[in-house]
Amino acid sequence: MAFYEVTTEDTWGARRPNLVANVTSQIVSVDATSGERFEHTSGPGLKVYHQFLGPSEIGYLRKGGTEEGIYYTSDRRSFKRAMRAPSWSLDSNMLIYEKHSFKARPQNKPLYGWDRDWEYRHTDVFPALARDGTLAYSEKQQGNSSIIIAKPDGSERRVLYNPAEHGYDPRRLAMGLGGAFQPSWSADSQWLAFGVGYWFQQRDTEKSTIMRIRRDGSGLESLTDGKVHSGFPSHSANGKEIVYRVWGESNYGLRILNIETRAIRTLTTGYDNLPGWSPDGSRILFTRKVDDVNFDIFTVRPDGSDLLRVTSHRSGDGHAVWTWDGRIMWSSGMYGFRDEAALYDNTFQQYGQILIMNADGSEKRMLTDSRWEDSMPLLIPAKFL
Repeated sequence: MAFYEVTTEDTWGARRPNLVANVTSQIVSVDATSGERFEHTSGPGLKVYHQFLGPSEIGYLRKGGTEEGIYYTSDRRSFKRAMRAPSWSLDSNMLIYEKHSFKARPQNKPLYGWDRDWEYRHTDVFPALARDGTLAYSEKQQGNSSIIIAKPDGSERRVLYNPAEHGYDPRRLAMGLGGAFQPSWSADSQWLAFGVGYWFQQRDTEKSTIMRIRRDGSGLESLTDGKVHSGFPSHSANGKEIVYRVWGESNYGLRILNIETRAIRTLTTGYDNLPGWSPDGSRILFTRKVDDVNFDIFTVRPDGSDLLRVTSHRSGDGHAVWTWDGRIMWSSGMYGFRDEAALYDNTFQQYGQILIMNADGSEKRMLTDSRWEDSMPLLIPAKFL
């Protein structure tokens, strides 16, 4: 029986595009009868996708970097080519393989459906649906993280806010490090709130502000003063308040802003993020970092009472959103990698499937099961399609 060996630390690097070329693994086999162990390779390189081609020959893929390609433990000639999942014919003279394209999918591209009751389509990040059925999202993968509004079928697309036109660095926007994130519709479907600034590691030294704009593009204004990194807003059901997260020195958690008076009150002070107000206005959903490695989903009343933890698995849970009918969808790593971690490609985040559950955390059910990271779900009622 042949297998590859890699350190636990290198499993992390094996799935990150900036680290994979520095990872080392070896192809090893064990005699199933005697238990004797044989090392078939040595030296640097991530060696995976191995296959016995004869009693003493193994073919395998060296993944990542300039040396990526097919190699053999015999004197058979190797060759360099970017590929995945090689598989040899029985006579070992033919090879089939996967070739991936990492180009961003277009908006609304149909996807494989895991459940016959659902239709799956691809969307760019942070999709949000207004009560009148208008879709908004951040165009990050194929743009510069502008706020886009359109019908759910992709028609009548319009750029509502382009951060490059408001002083943000186009180069950093193109890298995905900044932009206008998480649009949130007001109750009357006339306003969009969003956070605009620089994100990820830049949040420690850069600024981000909560803004809002009318759906016709007028009335752009700041709702926060920019002194504390603020982002990921969500409107209350009555349209009078916005919950958002802050990040700064000794200033973390969720805040609630009264749009009319601009008064701000503290909701939480933990490492909390991605808040979302429930459709009936009774609870606020958010992700909390509960220890050094684990994130879980919580809900709380707008007055800060009745904190409820709705996930407790040791894997990461995040990007939770309400459905229009009051359930919760989120991305979770609770089922682990559908493929081995070292075979996973080009991701900076945990592998995750999209799940759905009731508001109290009951009846959890998996909705997707792809080999990639599934996140930022949005359930659109059939009447808007």
